[in-house]
Amino acid sequence: MAQSTCRLITMFVYGTLQKGQPNHVLMTNTNNGEAKFIGRGRTTKKYPLVIASEYNIPFLLYKEGHGKNIQGEIYEVDEQMLVKLDELEDHPNFYERELTTIDVTQNAKGDQLSTEKECWCYFLKKYKPRMLDLPYLESYDSNGDHGLKYVERCDRVDVTHRARNDVYQE
Repeated sequence: MAQSTCRLITMFVYGTLQKGQPNHVLMTNTNNGEAKFIGRGRTTKKYPLVIASEYNIPFLLYKEGHGKNIQGEIYEVDEQMLVKLDELEDHPNFYERELTTIDVTQNAKGDQLSTEKECWCYFLKKYKPRMLDLPYLESYDSNGDHGLKYVERCDRVDVTHRARNDVYQE
C-alpha cells in the first residue's frame, strides 16, 4: 500500500466546528477533505472567547492574557479541508489563522494527557473595543446556558456584511 504524501495540518477548533455544533458537518463531509479527531485541549494562554453579532457567532479575540484558557478540539486536516475551513472563516480577510500552543488534555480514545502541541487556530484580530466588554467563555456550546443560540448561515439575511459590521474594526 502506497503511503500518502499529503501534508496534515493540526487545527484547534473552539466554536461551531466542534462535535455537536452547527458547522461540524463541514468537518465530517469527506467531499471537503479529511479531518481526523485527535483529542481535546485548551489554550495555554488566555484569550477572550465571546458571542457577538445578531447571529450569535463565537469569536476568539486576539488579546493574549485576557479572558480564559479556551477549551476545544484538536484535528489533523489535509490541505483540501484547510481550504474549506479558510473559506468558512474568511481567512485572512476576517478571521486570521495563527499558530498557538495547546495543552492536549485528552486523546481521541478519551485517555487523559498533559502534553503541548502547536496548532493552527482562527482569531479575530480586528474587532471593535466594546467586544472586550462582553462575557468571556471558557468553552462554547450553541445550546449553552448563555441563551445565545447560533444562527446558521442559511437562516441569515445579508450574511457577510451585517455580522462583520457588528464586530469588525477597520
